[in-house]
Parts: sequence; structure tokens; C-alpha cells
Amino acid sequence: MRIATWNVNSVNARLETVLAWIDEAQPDVVCFQEIKCVDEKFPAEPFESRGYNVAVHGQKSYNGVAILSKFPLTDIRRALPGDDADEQARYLEALVEADTPVRVAAIYLPNGNPIGTEKFDYKLRWFDRLHRHAADLLRLEERLALCGDYNVIPEPVDARNPEAWQGDALFQPQSRQAFRALINLGLSDSHELGGEPDGTFTFWDYQAGAWQRDHGIRIDFALLSPQAADAFDGIETWRDARDMDKPSDHVPVVVSLRP
Repeated sequence: MRIATWNVNSVNARLETVLAWIDEAQPDVVCFQEIKCVDEKFPAEPFESRGYNVAVHGQKSYNGVAILSKFPLTDIRRALPGDDADEQARYLEALVEADTPVRVAAIYLPNGNPIGTEKFDYKLRWFDRLHRHAADLLRLEERLALCGDYNVIPEPVDARNPEAWQGDALFQPQSRQAFRALINLGLSDSHELGGEPDGTFTFWDYQAGAWQRDHGIRIDFALLSPQAADAFDGIETWRDARDMDKPSDHVPVVVSLRP
């Protein structure tokens, strides 16, 4: 099973780019972040015509996540537990009913900038809610892939120029500690499982020639439960997608699991 995660930065604005990549990469499951549309405006038809089942948790103009799957989707959860007042569409979870089922989540963690504001506090609270929910999911002892844009740079090696991010919410000690604590629940970073080299980035800003100068960062992850990690069969970070027509500022990451 090939599971992709991709922050598409508006699925409608980049639909042709997204479809071209899907036609080339042929993933079985796709987790989208930042679809930036309400459920009714999600362009389901071109994905359904390619054989995907579609689940969406969107909101107008901002955020929004979706899961596509060549297999049936059940046990769908549209929101991260822990705060009924949180109206931001950042979490979608479903059980992919393959021969060996895999529980998949599409995650768009808050950016948190600027630090010292409610936005950073919200990021840390959201991380804490994700930590608690992930602990519950791991107790199910099933194949689990927590996929998405985590908006955190875990280590200096995950940025071409770490000094440029010192004042950014993505590189604060609290953000990095929250990510490490999540991993330490028993999750594995697919990037490390696959032995990808340093400098494997997933995001290049549109500003200041970041792509041309390779000023990238690694903030998109597929975190696997022990049961999924045991079936890990490879990872592909599609760097060339950043050079497509009308690209997202993120690139897709694809993880393969054995049956």
C-alpha cells in the first residue's frame, strides 16, 4: 500500500497539478492538507473517477484536510478530540479497509506564528491533544499512519539554514519537544526508517527565491505505529513536484507498506 501526504495549498487552485501528480505516482491512499475549501466545494469527481473514495473535513478559505483511498473508508473521525470549541478543520482520521487495514490520519498542525501570542499557545495545546489521541490510537495495536504537515522543524539538520528559523514557531524548543514527545510514544518517522539523506526537505517558501536557493525545511511527516513500521517498505519524497506548473510550496511524501 502506497500512502501519500501532501499539503496542496488549495486543492481547487492547484487541481490540475494535483491530478497530474496522482496520475504519475499512483498512490493507494492520499492525505491532503490545506485544501482551503468547505466540503461542498471539494472537487471530488476527478478523484472518484480515478477510483478513489473521498472523505473531507473542510472550512472556507483556510485549513481543511481530506483523505482519498482506493479502499473503502470506515470509522471516519472529523476533528481531533479534546476541544469541542475548536472550529478549525485540521484533523481527519479513517480506517482504510484493505486486506490488512490501516488507520490513517490527515493532520494539519497549527503554524503558531507569531510566538508569544495566542496562536503559539493554540499550537502547543493542539500538539497536546494530538499526543493524547495518538496514545489512545496506539493502544489499539493496529497499523497506524499519522500523516501530515506538522509545522515543526525537529532538528537543525531539517533546515538548510537553521539560523533563519530561530525566531519562528516551527523551530521553538517547545514545538520540537512536543514533536519528540509524540515520537516517544512509540511512533517511527518514515524518513528515518527509509534512511533518507540529510537535506531531504518537503517545503520551500514562495518568497525570497527559497526554491532556487534550496532554502528548504522538512516539516511533512508520516509517523508509523510499530505494526505499520514492521511493514515499512520504502519512502519517496517527491522533490520535483516543487518545480511543477502552479506548484504547492510543499511536496508529496509517499510511504509504502507491505501487505
